[in-house]
Amino acid sequence: MASLAGMVCAASSAACFGMLAILGKLAYARGFAPAEILQYRFGLGALLLLVWFAATNRSVLRARPRTILKAAFLGVVLYPVQSLSFMTALKYIPASTTSLILYFYPVAVTLASSLLFKTRLDSVVAMSLLLLIAGCGLVFYDAFLRDINGTGLALATASMLIFSAYLIVLEWLLKGENPQSISFYCVLFAAVVYTILSPPIRFPELDMESKLLTLALGIVPTALAVTLLYRAVELIGSASASICSTLEPITTVLASALLLGEAVVPVQLAGMALILVGIVLPNAQALRLRRP
Repeated sequence: MASLAGMVCAASSAACFGMLAILGKLAYARGFAPAEILQYRFGLGALLLLVWFAATNRSVLRARPRTILKAAFLGVVLYPVQSLSFMTALKYIPASTTSLILYFYPVAVTLASSLLFKTRLDSVVAMSLLLLIAGCGLVFYDAFLRDINGTGLALATASMLIFSAYLIVLEWLLKGENPQSISFYCVLFAAVVYTILSPPIRFPELDMESKLLTLALGIVPTALAVTLLYRAVELIGSASASICSTLEPITTVLASALLLGEAVVPVQLAGMALILVGIVLPNAQALRLRRP
């Protein structure tokens, strides 16, 4: 079923995107600059996607001029600005605080979709959004107890708003397009932007662990995450995809515990449970309605 496949793609994409804050913090610990991190992320991501599509489906690379123009708008205007805002925010405020702010985008996307695309905002969806907000609040409860840097707060908020607009525009631009073509050229254009801003001249000097970190940035929150997200939006729309994408904070918390040594406390586990219920609730209803 298309809806089930879309939910799986959205959840998988969320898990991959949830690793971005962790990998970003690890990169900062190794002395990387924000634009440098994003150059490795998009540069290696574009290269990996090029090799993959050249070997498996070359039709993806043979995009029409209008497809290239759409990807250029996403990859030069929206995506790089959103990514730089998020990555720079990580310099000023904790990853959990940055993530808390970003993960309010399902609310913005769902409300905007109801206005622009006449997406129905019924009581089930409203309850789902409340559960997601409560779950995120519990997952990142410690963020409320910390002093928040004004610059970091502004950058994280900008990242959330731009990403919300990005998903709305993406749903409109994907009509009649191959999502894989759009995703590849979007990442390619973002790679060009950051290669100009921060040429990878330090790469030969990096130690093996740093090089593996750059490879992880290209694979996990980029090549995999972007392709899966575009497919999910095509199958179930931006509103449903954004609701499923709230799995990101669960990934972030678990990865923080495993890779950064941060503790996971019972209240955060309760938040994860609320997030899962909030994701399952509207999508289970959609699956029931679509059964013959």
